[in-house]
Parts: sequence; C-alpha cells; structure tokens
Amino acid sequence: MYSFLAMKSSFGILVMFSLALIMVFKFSIFKGDSRLVVTKSMLISTQKPLGIMEEEDEEEVILPEEEVILPPEDCDLFTGNWVFDNLTHPLYREDECEFLSRQVTCVRNGRPDSSYQNWRWQPHQCSLPKFKAKLLLEKLRGKRLMFVGDSLNRNQWESMICLLQSAVPQGKKSLSKTGDLNVFKIEEYNTTVEYYWAPFLVESNSDNPTMHSNIQDRLINSKSINIHGDKWKGVDYLVFNTYVWWMNTLSVKLLRGSFNDDLVKYDEIERSIAYREVLKTWAEWVENNVDTKLTSVYFISMSPVHYNSAHWNNPDGIRCAKETAPVLNMSIPMYLGTDKRLFEVAENVTQSTKVPVHLINITTLSEYRKDAHTSVYTLRQGKLLTPEQQADPAAYADCIHWCLPGLPDTWNELLYAHIISHS
Repeated sequence: MYSFLAMKSSFGILVMFSLALIMVFKFSIFKGDSRLVVTKSMLISTQKPLGIMEEEDEEEVILPEEEVILPPEDCDLFTGNWVFDNLTHPLYREDECEFLSRQVTCVRNGRPDSSYQNWRWQPHQCSLPKFKAKLLLEKLRGKRLMFVGDSLNRNQWESMICLLQSAVPQGKKSLSKTGDLNVFKIEEYNTTVEYYWAPFLVESNSDNPTMHSNIQDRLINSKSINIHGDKWKGVDYLVFNTYVWWMNTLSVKLLRGSFNDDLVKYDEIERSIAYREVLKTWAEWVENNVDTKLTSVYFISMSPVHYNSAHWNNPDGIRCAKETAPVLNMSIPMYLGTDKRLFEVAENVTQSTKVPVHLINITTLSEYRKDAHTSVYTLRQGKLLTPEQQADPAAYADCIHWCLPGLPDTWNELLYAHIISHS
C-alpha cells in the first residue's frame, strides 16, 4: 500500500512538473535582449507507474523542439551591414522554385556569377530571425497575404512564394493568374499569397498589367481608388508599394473628373505633390476599410535603381552590368537619384494614419546592392535578351528589377520578422 501511494505521489509530481512546462512555453519568453517563441513541438506520453488503474487517462506533455529568437522591439532592423554568408544564404535554390518567372532567373538566363545570392543583411543592434517557412505558414493558416503595387512588389511576391513553397508538398500548391490578380494557393493551410497590379495604387490608364500607356500619356485619377480597393477588402495582410512608375517624369498628370468624361482634362503636378495627394487617398481608404482586429497593413519604401556607375565610384562601369559585389562601405551615403522626398511623404503619411501602417524601409540597405539586379540576364517585352542585346548593357541592362534568389528575399525577411513578432 505504501509503495502504491509513493508511486501515485511521484506520478502526481510528474504531472505537476509537466503542467508547469506547458505554462512556461505557452507564452513568448523574454530573456535578455532576445524574445523566444516556440515554433515546433513534440508530444511525449508519460508512462503509467505500476499499480495505476488502466482506465486512467494518459497524460501528454508538450515540449519545445526548437525556438526562434526574435529581435527586441526597439531594434532598428533597417540599419546594418551586408555580410557574405554562403552557409545560410540563399534561402532557396533558383532551380528548386518552379514558380519563378523567367524575368528574374538570372543564372538560368546566363549570368555567370551567383555570389549575389549569398549576402545576408545584419542589423547593427540585433539579428533577423531565421526564416522558417512552416512557422509563417502557421501564422497565415486560413488567411490571405496580398502584395499590391508595381512590378517591384511583384518581385517581392515571387520571392515570398519561393520562400514558402518548399515547405508545401507537391500537388498541394498552385498558381493562377487572372487579369490584375495572381494567386498562389496553399491547400494544406487554406492560405493564399497574392499579387495585385496597381502601379499607382489609385486608378490610372496603366492599370492593365500587360498593356501599359506610353510614359508621356500616363494619367492618374488621384481621387479614385475603389476600383482597386474593393478587391483588397477582407485581406488579412496587405503589403503596398508605389514608386518606380513615378520616376519617369518630373511632373505627373492628374486627371480632372473621370476617365469616362467625353473630354479628358488634367493638371500637370510636381511629382512629390502628386505623390502626397495619391497617398492621402490611399490612407483614407485604409482608415475607412481596414479592421485592425483582422488586417495588418504594410508599406514598402522605394526600391532604388542603379543606372549610373559613377554613383559608386566606377566611372568605367556600364549601368549595373558586371557588378558582382555590394558597396560594402556603408558609412558613405549613396546618391543614386532616389527621390527621397517621396520617402518622406510615405513616412509622414504612414505615421499619421489613424490605422497602424508599418513602414518597411528597404531603401537604404538596397541602395548598396548594385550587384543584385537582373541586368542583361532577363526579358524584354516577354523575350529573353539575345546575345547581341546582352553585349550592349548601355541599352538593355535592367537595373530596376532584382534577381531571385536575391535582395527581395531580404525584404521578406524583414516582413517576416514583423509578422511573427506581432501576430
């Protein structure tokens, strides 16, 4: 009898210890400057001591298998250095992501070097959490993540698909394209990762994703957004951008009235003023249509271009062609022609909205990545550049878009860090 009571007492102690473990790991743990979250767990069944009645329920203990270290909330993730790291980067292989468009598969398209894939962003004050596809998929279970904007946001959307798809079995994922909306569906998680084409966010005569207006003929209806916004409603994570299409002209044509008017009239407005007007319309849509209990909103800052090699002290260079390494001295500011006035507008508008909008500042860290563009290893008008065109980078090098794997993966690491830290 004494032996039976002793064993029962020991079992009770074990159960209490197990429950304590569950309570410890149920919440995020704060330790020093790092926050820990459990990402996976394993079930361990306790064995019944001899003498315990068979019909008693078996106790299960959930113990952590691995953890993700989150950066402190006050860490500046956007100030740091590029570190060469061919052990952890790239985060996926180009030939293993079947969903990449030919526009960004630079190695497949003939690029002889691949070291641009091996650079990792290292913030000064902390580290980015390791990207874990299954953890993000759990955060996205039953939800929609949508990138909205121009072709740079499409660049980032393709990156996100590749980061996630490796964790999804064949036959459980699909990609569909219908007009201005591309949808990557992950059946197992009832999740979609989407891209919506809206280069100015508001209505314009360039809203057709395949047939754009000529640069000089572009018109923006700065007050009309619902034609797009109605398709953003109910999305759980909205990631916006708009920049590169603003950089073709110093002034922008803002429509008076409607595109349906018999006589189309417009005003030519200085670029930064027009940009502010458009972002105010966008911010009003966010305030009027986003339920913060259901939806998180992000704005990606401007992605820089690298068309003048003199900007990084390479006067003999030709655009971004043949650049194979970043600018590593980040103490020297880069002057690439990026319109920082638009950055200030985006910063001010996102900070003043009544609904929280998280600004992901990719601009400065991207300015030093002259090596990461698609350059001459890409498409033009849907066709791969010919050897003759590749030999003429002054005319054909694309120093706007980025190879994948590559820099947009870092943008998504920053987005991932915020999602898993705040969801």
